[in-house]
Amino acid sequence: MEKLIIPEQDIINSVCLYMADKKRMAPEEIEVELMFDDEEYGFSAEIFFSGRNQILTHRDLIEAIRFWLEHQLNRNPYSGIELVLDDEEGIIAYVQQ
Repeated sequence: MEKLIIPEQDIINSVCLYMADKKRMAPEEIEVELMFDDEEYGFSAEIFFSGRNQILTHRDLIEAIRFWLEHQLNRNPYSGIELVLDDEEGIIAYVQQ
């Protein structure tokens, strides 16, 4: 089975679109910093909007990617999604097709 590779910038874009939909804002109003901590939190993101910030968990990132898959790529949002820390590419996601 072939895997779709989602690069770091598209993961950031997915978070912007997902949070914009939740907060009723324009995606351009949201800034995202992806993070990885192998000791405690794993994959997460910090988002900045309207002078505030919020931490998103690994689960939130998966939900954002699902939102992006469904609304931007018209793909099955419930395919298997795996976040990976790549030495060269940063944080990427593999999606089962």
